[in-house]
Amino acid sequence: MLKAFNRIGAWLIFLIAVSCVSVHAQANYEIQVYGSDTVPTGRTMVELHSNLTVQGFKTNANGVFADQHQVHETVEITQGWNDWFETGFYIFTSAGPGQGFQWVGDHIRPRVRVPDRWHWPVGVSISTEIGYQRSAFSTDTWTWEIRPIIDKQLGRWYLAFNPALERSFHGYSVPEGVGFSPSFKVGYNVTRKLSAGFEYYGSVGPVLQFDPLYLQQQQFFPSVDYDFGPNWEFNFGVGIGATHSTDHLIIKMIMGRRFRFTTPHVPQLFRRTVTNG
Repeated sequence: MLKAFNRIGAWLIFLIAVSCVSVHAQANYEIQVYGSDTVPTGRTMVELHSNLTVQGFKTNANGVFADQHQVHETVEITQGWNDWFETGFYIFTSAGPGQGFQWVGDHIRPRVRVPDRWHWPVGVSISTEIGYQRSAFSTDTWTWEIRPIIDKQLGRWYLAFNPALERSFHGYSVPEGVGFSPSFKVGYNVTRKLSAGFEYYGSVGPVLQFDPLYLQQQQFFPSVDYDFGPNWEFNFGVGIGATHSTDHLIIKMIMGRRFRFTTPHVPQLFRRTVTNG
């Protein structure tokens, strides 16, 4: 077990060390600290991410719309294939003053995790997200993210850490290489249904040479999670930006529902294919 942790630790250190983007931290479309769990086998999770920038940037810059008073609605559809693999798909949209309602882009996100049957002391998963966003909404149109996810439930306390690495393949940040965008969450179960906590999101610049603090993005979100049932997900938070380069006030909400759209034979066929391969 210790050797396995050492290998994973060495792999993560290698990823951080091999290169030196200042890609916006989740670009205010999917503001979420991920837990290590994946969607159960044969289930489909449909989520709506609703984010309102109350106080943001008021003028267009580098051909990108000002985001003050923009409302971002993101549909996330995630399919669970087995107990260690899921695939997510995002549809980003935006509505702002004088901009109307517009499609922004799409991302796809496969994710693998350490299954529960391995009995690791912490939850571990890794997602990779790649996709396109229009130049009117982002200075980087094609981006790629690798997001290691580590979490742990300690009694009433919940801890999660997402040290994400981001890379732009087309746009303003290509010369900067790989950027570091850490996020973490601390939650406390106030009741059996209600959890109150704190979320942090950062985008600090290239991994080998962080940007000056005023160019970094630092957001702090007091947040709550409520358990409406095993098939539901609900999160609400109000974010405060702490640097000049960060939106100053954002309200976010995530509402999700699990369904069974596929037949039980689909995940069974997938498992057989993987085993035979």
